[in-house]
Amino acid sequence: MDRYSRQILFAGIGREGQRRLRASSALVVGCGALGSAQVEALARAGVGHLRVVDRDFVEESNLQRQTMFTEADARERLPKSVAAARRVAAINSDVAVEAEVADARHDNIERFVRDRDIVLDGTDNFATRYLVNDACVKHNVPWVYGAAVGSYGVTMTVRPRATPCLRCVFEDVPPAASAETCDTAGVIMPIISVVAAVQISEALKLLVGKTEDLHGALMQFDVWRNEWRRIKLGRPAPECPTCALGRYDTLEAEAREFAAVMCGRDAVQISPATASQIDLAALASRLRAAGEVRANEYLVRLSADGFELTVFKDARAIVRGTDDPATARSLYARYVGS
Repeated sequence: MDRYSRQILFAGIGREGQRRLRASSALVVGCGALGSAQVEALARAGVGHLRVVDRDFVEESNLQRQTMFTEADARERLPKSVAAARRVAAINSDVAVEAEVADARHDNIERFVRDRDIVLDGTDNFATRYLVNDACVKHNVPWVYGAAVGSYGVTMTVRPRATPCLRCVFEDVPPAASAETCDTAGVIMPIISVVAAVQISEALKLLVGKTEDLHGALMQFDVWRNEWRRIKLGRPAPECPTCALGRYDTLEAEAREFAAVMCGRDAVQISPATASQIDLAALASRLRAAGEVRANEYLVRLSADGFELTVFKDARAIVRGTDDPATARSLYARYVGS
């Protein structure tokens, strides 16, 4: 326990708390700026088992704020969850890490969530957060919501049926153009650090059983304007479709192809209706006639006609060079198939 000696000296954790952390399991959904900070902090704190789910790969533009990754990861186009797992192995070899190169969807999110003690939000969109919220409430797993854009960030801790869930507070998806995005406002590292720090603090409190020390609020921060706001939360909404009525709408979605514009990337992700394992070596061989191909054990990347198509084992693809879903679908059908 020597490596955790300073953490054990902290009265809120102590030796028993450290034992509880060692026996705990956490899920981080999304391993971008917030997620990579969460994974590193959990590993250094000695949380025994981490599962990291991310759909993307490391690029040079990530390095300004995504602390787990290196230039070598970007050159290799390593999937973020794989790069994070390698980094954790170098930080704390006692921590077991599952790297899931996958998009969180209605057909896999419950498998990711159900055996965890805590879930942390490192995603960049409300659709996925509603999915996480439904799965966590259904399986009674606490989770910590967080978001950051520009210099502004927000976080809230959800304890199913004890506190408001995400849908209690945000009943509907925020309307289009109602807020800045990373495409329009960018993001700076300090707000990532602040939001992730609060998320991790809340996670540690939950894992060591100190629920009385949770902040119990919707916390808002703007590090550039020096604004800090704490909006106290009450009880769960009595007519919330998720935690009051037990409806988990996002988990019951019909399978369909899904196209999502990726924040700040000039890229669209295409997810087929049914995830399947594809033979990357065979795909790489077939695509070489169409353009420049680079591949590793996790993905195949094709550069052709001014676009870049990155295909993963589960048949997802990220089409770079367009933010038009129709164009991305057309390129996916042309090079990968329907």
